[in-house]
Parts: sequence; C-alpha cells; structure tokens
Amino acid sequence: MIKTALAGLRAHKLRLLLTSLAITLGVGFIAGTFVLTDTIDAGFSQKVTAEADRVAVAVVSKDAEKPLPTALLGKIREAPGVRDAQGLIRGPAPLLGKDGKAIGDLPTTAVSIPTGELARATIVSGTGPGNDDHAAVVDKNTAKAQGIKPGDTVTVLDHRQSRHDFKVVGLLDPGLDQELGFTGAIGFTTATAERLTGAKGFTEIDVAGADPAALKKAVAAVAGGGALVMTGQELADQMAKAAGVSTDMITVGLLLFGLIAMLVAALVIYNTFNILIAQRTREMALLRCIGATRQQVFGSVLFESAIVGVVSSVLGLLAGYGLGALAMTLLAAFDAPLPTGAGVALAPKTIAIGLAVGIVVTVGAALLPARGATKVAPIAALGSQVEEQTFRTGALRMVFAGLFLLAGAGTTAAGVMMKPGEMVSLFVVMGGGALTFLAVLILGPVLVKPLSALVGWVPAKLFGVPGRLAVDNSGRNPKRAATTTVALTIGVTLMTLISVITASTRVTMDAKLDNQFPVDYMIMSQSREPDVPREVAEKLRGLPELSAVVSIRESTAKVGGKKFDVGTWSGPLKPVVKSGTLAGFGPGQVALTDYLATDLGVKTGGTIMLKGERLTVVALLDGEETPLPSVTLPESSFDKQFARALDSRVMVNIKDGVAPEQARKLVQAATAAYPTVQVQSSTDVRGQFDDALDMVLMIITALLGLAILISLLGIANTLSLSVHERTRESALLRALGLTRPQLRRMLSVEALVLGLIGALVGVLLGAVFGWAAVKAMIDGAVYQLPIGQVLLFVALSGVAGVLAAVLPARRAARASIVGSLAAG
Repeated sequence: MIKTALAGLRAHKLRLLLTSLAITLGVGFIAGTFVLTDTIDAGFSQKVTAEADRVAVAVVSKDAEKPLPTALLGKIREAPGVRDAQGLIRGPAPLLGKDGKAIGDLPTTAVSIPTGELARATIVSGTGPGNDDHAAVVDKNTAKAQGIKPGDTVTVLDHRQSRHDFKVVGLLDPGLDQELGFTGAIGFTTATAERLTGAKGFTEIDVAGADPAALKKAVAAVAGGGALVMTGQELADQMAKAAGVSTDMITVGLLLFGLIAMLVAALVIYNTFNILIAQRTREMALLRCIGATRQQVFGSVLFESAIVGVVSSVLGLLAGYGLGALAMTLLAAFDAPLPTGAGVALAPKTIAIGLAVGIVVTVGAALLPARGATKVAPIAALGSQVEEQTFRTGALRMVFAGLFLLAGAGTTAAGVMMKPGEMVSLFVVMGGGALTFLAVLILGPVLVKPLSALVGWVPAKLFGVPGRLAVDNSGRNPKRAATTTVALTIGVTLMTLISVITASTRVTMDAKLDNQFPVDYMIMSQSREPDVPREVAEKLRGLPELSAVVSIRESTAKVGGKKFDVGTWSGPLKPVVKSGTLAGFGPGQVALTDYLATDLGVKTGGTIMLKGERLTVVALLDGEETPLPSVTLPESSFDKQFARALDSRVMVNIKDGVAPEQARKLVQAATAAYPTVQVQSSTDVRGQFDDALDMVLMIITALLGLAILISLLGIANTLSLSVHERTRESALLRALGLTRPQLRRMLSVEALVLGLIGALVGVLLGAVFGWAAVKAMIDGAVYQLPIGQVLLFVALSGVAGVLAAVLPARRAARASIVGSLAAG
C-alpha cells in the first residue's frame, strides 16, 4: 500500500500542488514569526551583554519612587574590592527645538553618561561629554528628527524652567531603554544632569571590581535594606527580560494570525482530500477487490497526507526563513528601533514547531476523508463513473446547529451585558462568536443552495446559459461548496470585524472628544502636570477674537487617607452634574466625581475632610464627561488653600467668523514665553488618533490577507479538482454546443458565486460580532458599519474568486471532447 501511495503521488505531481501551497504559506508564516522574533531576541541579548559586561555590580532602589541617596555612593566606593563606582542620574529636562518650544509630547529625559571602565553608553557619532559640563550628547533618533548634529548648540530647560546652552559633542544610541526611545534622551556629565533635573539621588549605582560575587556581598553590606544589589549578569538578565516583553507580545500577535492561516489551510486540505477520495472511488474499490483491507486503505490515505505535510512543512520552513530575513532587512531599511545585528537563523525550536504544526494539521484534516475512503465497497469498481453524492439535511445536523446557535447567541449576549472595558467581557464575546461560527459551519451545506440562488440571480441573468449552469453547479454539491466557501468566510469575517471595531472606535472617540474637548484649543504643559502659568489665561481673556476662556487649576491633597487631585475652574464652564446642584457653589462646599464618591461611600449632603476643614458635598459630577478633577472646590476656597497652584489646562473657544489660523497665532503668541506650554486643537488630537487607528487597520488587514490568499487557493483547488471530476460532463456540454469561451465563463461564474457566498456570510458575521466586540470593549460605544469597506471586501472576494478560476477554466476549455468522453 505504501508503494501504491508513493506511485500515486509520483503519477500526479501537480494534483496536490495548491494543497501543499496552502500548508507551505501557513507554516512559512509561523516559522517566519519565530525567525523574526528569535533574531530580535538574539540582538537584544547581544546588546544587553555588551552593556552589562562593563558592570560588576549594580545597585538600584527597591522602591522606584525613591532614588538612592547620594551619600550611598561614597560608602560603596569605600567597600572592599571596589575599583570604581558611579551614580546614574535620570530625570526630565525639556530640549527646545528651533522654534523655541519644547520638542515632543513629553519632556526629554536627561541622563548622566558614566566615564572610564563603567562607560556603558553607546556613542554612535562623535564623543561623550567626558568631564565637560558644557557638553551634551543627544540620542540619534531625536537628532535625526530635529536636524541636530555634533558641533551644534542646543538649549535645555532645568527643573526651574531656566535655559541652558550646551554644545553637542556626540550622538547616543538609547539601546533597549523603552523610556528613552519614547521621550528622547540628552546626556551630560553627572554633575550637570543632577543640576538640570534637580535629582535628590541616583536611579542606579554601577560598581567595577574583579570578583562580582564577592563584590555583591560587600556592596550589599553597606547598601542597606532599601537597595537591591545585582551582579552584572543579573542586571543583564533583568534588562533582557524587560526587553523580551515587547517581543513576546509581537510573537503572540503574529502567531495568532499564523494559526488563523493554518485553520484556513486545514479546511482547504480537508476539502481537497474529500474530492480526491471521491475521484478515486474506482481506484479504492479495485484495491479492495485485490485484497486491500479497510485499515490499509485508511493508512494509505493518511500516509499520502503525511508525505504532503512533510514536504509542505519543509518548504514552509524555507519560506519562513526567507520571510524572517526579509522582515529584518525592512526593519533595518526603515531604521526601526530594534537590534538587527544578529544573524538570521532557523532555531531547532522553530524547525520542530513548523514541522509538527504542518504535519499534524495536514494529517488531521485528512482523517475524515480517509475514514470515508474505507467505506468504498469493492462493487464500486464496476461503476463507469463517479456519481455525485446526494446531500440530506438530517435532523441531527439541525439539532446540533440549533444548540450551537443558541449557545453562541446566549454567550455573546452575556458578554455584551457585562461591564464594558474588561478583558473578561471581550473573551466571552469571542467565545460566543466561536460557538456561532460552529453553528454556521454545521449549517453550511444547508445554506449553500438558497445562497447560491440568491447570489447567482444576477449572474444567471447576465451570462445566459453559462451563468445558469454555473449557479446550478455551485449548489449541486452543498458539502463541497460549503467547505470551499467557509475558508473565505473566516478571512472576510475577521476583516469585517476589525473594520467595524476600527470605524466604531473612531466614531465613539470622536463623540467622547466632542464631550471632553468641546473647545477649539486646549493649552497644557508638556509634562501634563499643573504647570501652565496663570498669566496665559489672563492674556487670552483680553483678546476680542475669543468667545470663551476656561482655566482649570489643580493640586493634590489627602481625602480619606488617600491622595487625590483637587482643583477648581475659572470661566464659563458648566460641569455635567449627576446629582445635587452647583447653584450657589461657595465656601464650605465641595463637588466630587461619581466614582470617587462611590469609593469614599459619600452621597450629596454628606461631608469630607480636606486639609483640616469639613466640607459639605453638594454635587456629584459625571466622571466620564467632566474635565474637572476628582475633588472640585469653589475658586475662592481653592485659592485660599492652594495659593501657589498653577493651571493644568486652559480651554479656548474662538468667536464665529474668526479664521482658525488667525486665532491659533494669537493663542500661540500668548504661550510663546513659556517653552513647555503646548497648544493643541481637537483637529490635532483627532488626527493623531486617526493615524494610529489607520496604521493598526493596515497592519491587521495585511496579516489577514494571508488567510484570504489561502482560502482563494482553496477555491482554485476545488475548481481544479472539480473540473477533473467533471471531465466527461464538460465534454458532453461541449458536444451539445457549448463553446470554449462559454465553458470558461461558466467556471468563472461558478467561482464568482462561491466567492460571493463566502464574503456575504463573512460580512454578516463580522458586522454582528464587531458590534458585540465594540460594546464589550468601550463604554457608551457608537456602532458604525463602514459600508464602503464592506462592499469593497465583497467585490474583492468575487474578483479574487474569478481569478482563482482562470487556470482551471483554461484547462477545461482546452480538453479534447472525444478524449474526455472516452476517458469517462
């Protein structure tokens, strides 16, 4: 039987090409994911090792909020075995751009650059600051964005907002430090960094010495209980672990799409082997006639699938290696902040996983068709041709489909009714979606015929006889058609779901932005702290072009033993009150957000203690809608308690008829004297949010494109094998007068109908579960179905189906009529 199976594979080399291609693509994506992330991890490890090798022992604070005291450095330097010890400083120090304003959304981070044998900073151009208190190094990404190069002079603000000029002597690689990669970095001598940031201690103390283990004990003895002492290797492990978190997320995210691709590939393989078994009924029956047992027939089909799985998986591993190498090349070309220096390699783990997944999926998908092959009776060898299998709905199918449908609907409803924004509710909705999809999978053969009649109504009218034949063919074998279309349904469902979530999130965030940002301009400090001088709002209130200026002032104070934001407002603002009233809001009164009142167990009419004064709660504010802090006081009371507090936000509306460009210039002029005060408009915020959503949608759509591609291979494979199966039928149609172009048109329309059926079912499922997912994810979500994108998915599915039919239709049209009739 093994020899027979091998002979069958040699005789029909092209028969399983598309099946092999489906597995190759799926395994290639999974292997490529591991190659990519393994290479990045290796790059991280190389970089971490290079940085930590220079440190024998590192000391950090156990409490991230409390720095190491400066006096500790002197004690560590006196410890036995210490050759050198240096403290590291880190803190905000805004770097000013050429326009005189602080760059970035967050203040640049100032860091001290160690010297001597503890020099860990990677200087990629120029030199380090050394001992020059007037020199600085800038991280390479900030330098590129701002056009800074060695020899330039830059201006930096200290913690008192005073300006200081420094000469740039080099460019710094921030390495694996995610904070520095996000905020940007500027490096100084330790003394300068301490002066600029106002730091009261060190974030880390690095120690050099000969014996790390002995040195760790000696340093720990003087460091005290509030410090954590690590060897250089332990520091490297911690840094690698922190850096590995991001690669773990990348790996899990990409593997999710790889598993979707493999699920679609499994459906393609199942369908392919089903058709092949049907085509080889006489062959199987002849084998049974000459003595082959059921077990031998079963084993030969599984052996054949295993060979296909092994070959496809090996090809997939090679493709994955290529994909990983290509991804690393693209990352390097786009200057991505990832280490790309490590060589690209196939790890043993990647090879094992790729082979296992490919073989298990292929053999697993072939199990049911192989079982079907054992039911072929020897008498079937006497048949002249393969008969179409008739499909019966069956009561059991309907019962199971109904149960899964009810379970899916109930689970989805439960998820939607849970508290929005929690992962549990989203997982429950996903579970409901999976159960519903199983119901659709069971009902697929039942739905195909009516759906093909519905979808094919227009093609049947447009394309005449070939169109009508195509519509009949698409519903003639419901089980095959359902399995063919369900692969495409998965891809379209996911793409529609993602589009619905993206569009709904965009609309919901716009609505929330209109409520929380109902102004033309918002003025805030770069640090997002209450650092906006009161003079800004006073200047703006004197401008006739502005209709309203509202300033919100904030500080912090303890309420009920915990620290909360306390503030007030000045200007025409009407907070959203859920209970109580702010009429006559005055001394001795306070308003709380609803969530804080719940935490404190206070209602309107109750009292709280604030800085030794008992205040009566007169109103509860809507925490979602109000821009005010958790605890809001009347302006006079706040200024009495917090006389030095600055504004946290200033909200500005312009008068009707005033050009936005003119108004923006006036607002920016009022903030020009304050480099860290930034002006944002609702358009700016929306633009940033839309850009982020568009990027996410583009990436996910590209990744899901693999599943769509594999499903289209499945349609092409089904049509190709179906053409072979219907050789005599096609020849008979040709003999009755159907021309070659008409035969090609018939097969193309059949593929079009199958593609549209899969797309329509996918769109329906994606729209419904996109709604459920949005409701589970976002409180107060606004549902939005992107009609344009949905129609595009349907149209592309139809076009892609037609393209998948090109080669099978061409082969059918070129077949000899006489030869095909004789072969039948």
